[in-house]
Amino acid sequence: MGAGIAQVAAASGHPVLLYDTRTEAVSTAIQSVRQTFQKLCSKGNHSAESAEKASARLRAATNLQEVSGAGIVIEFVVEDLEVKQQLFREVEKIVDEDCLLATNTSSLSVSAIAAALRAPQRLVGMHFFNPAPLMELVEVIGGVATDQQFLAAVYATAAAWGKTPVYAKSTPGVIVNRVARPFYGEALLLLTEQAASPATIDAVMRESGGFRMGPFELMDLVGLDVGFAVSQSIFNAYFGDPRYRPSPIQQEMVRAGYLGRKAGRGFYEHGEDARLAQPSTEPPAPKPNRVVVPSEGRLAGALTKRLAGTGAEIVSGRPRNDCADWAEVGDTMIAVTDGRSATQRARETEHRNLVLADLALDYTKATRIAVTAASTCDEHAYLSAAGLLQAAGFAVSHLKDVPGIGVMRTVAMLANEAADAVNQGVATAADVDMAMRKGVNYPLGPLEWADELGLEIVQTVLMHIGAHYGGERYRISPLIRQLVWSGNKFHGPHLQ
Repeated sequence: MGAGIAQVAAASGHPVLLYDTRTEAVSTAIQSVRQTFQKLCSKGNHSAESAEKASARLRAATNLQEVSGAGIVIEFVVEDLEVKQQLFREVEKIVDEDCLLATNTSSLSVSAIAAALRAPQRLVGMHFFNPAPLMELVEVIGGVATDQQFLAAVYATAAAWGKTPVYAKSTPGVIVNRVARPFYGEALLLLTEQAASPATIDAVMRESGGFRMGPFELMDLVGLDVGFAVSQSIFNAYFGDPRYRPSPIQQEMVRAGYLGRKAGRGFYEHGEDARLAQPSTEPPAPKPNRVVVPSEGRLAGALTKRLAGTGAEIVSGRPRNDCADWAEVGDTMIAVTDGRSATQRARETEHRNLVLADLALDYTKATRIAVTAASTCDEHAYLSAAGLLQAAGFAVSHLKDVPGIGVMRTVAMLANEAADAVNQGVATAADVDMAMRKGVNYPLGPLEWADELGLEIVQTVLMHIGAHYGGERYRISPLIRQLVWSGNKFHGPHLQ
């Protein structure tokens, strides 16, 4: 990470001093960055002259005193509060009063680090994402004592380096590590309930939800030990809030040494001889001859388009009071999940043969869709629903009858967490969405997605899932409730 930040600064025209208590680490970092500049030059991303000049801007500092003339000092040492405090105490004695002090911490409190300084107001969090040269996002984090002028200066510096900075308040997890918790947490709960395999859940999140990687793939990439440590840190920092509770599955995997790619085994096998896990996909079912769909509805509209030319008769159905987005094949009702289990909804709506479909980022383009069926649904009825979706070009993955299925419950919880971050002043709605798009490559910002889906739908899904499980995990953000009551959106003018 330190080498990557040095590369970004040197490429932007700054002379850069690298210091480490291990001199060999500095030599290795400088050599690595210079080789990167040469590779970029060979690929045409840098001219030979600019690559040479950027390389020349990198220099090793043999002792900490050499940083005395720096305009900004960025710390990226071990995530230990006392170590960081001691380092900044030493740096503070050396540099000028207008030198910017920035910490790249991803888990520690900026306020706590700053508390050790004579001038805590000039310490700012400058959280880069790995790899720093490629990832655009930088969280610019203010602690309790941080002065606005230093915060603005770090923000301007990140922007000048070609990054996308966002302001954030120092809280556990800041924006990205906090808001992303449900992406992993809901997947782990699905696995705990044996709703589907990791490969199936990942495929649904990618091919229906539009996420670049599924949660289990991402946990294997990051390292299960790292992810579990972050989960524990945030859970403890929020005094045991059940919303952030780590999963026993994570704990067992770490104890077993199944740490992901770096260990050759995590939720998946890794290495040359590894078996490629396949998602569960339903075998071909009979195609429908006649389908009834309403004139409105995301899934209904997509089915109408995707079934064109298949030979199926498409009949326009009348609006229903009990369901807005649906389709019928014979006596089988197919509806988009509203957060209730299919069995509960079948009982309450008196639709015995009920099959629920998961949310998709775009039903017209999704290649896979998750479904679940009420326990009262007979096999023929379920096959009719599967055949309809297959005729429309979807690969169909069946999940156990859990409330909210997969994508819908995850998106609702991401939006809920993001809403609380805005409501608590951690960041603006625009910055939260920007952070999640740039920091973890989400297809949409969670609040943008909630606006498009409809905040009443998000609230209803959370209410139903919360009623199913009980407890505080699915409590609805006060901001979502307020926006629903007022008829506004996250990205309406009232929040700008």
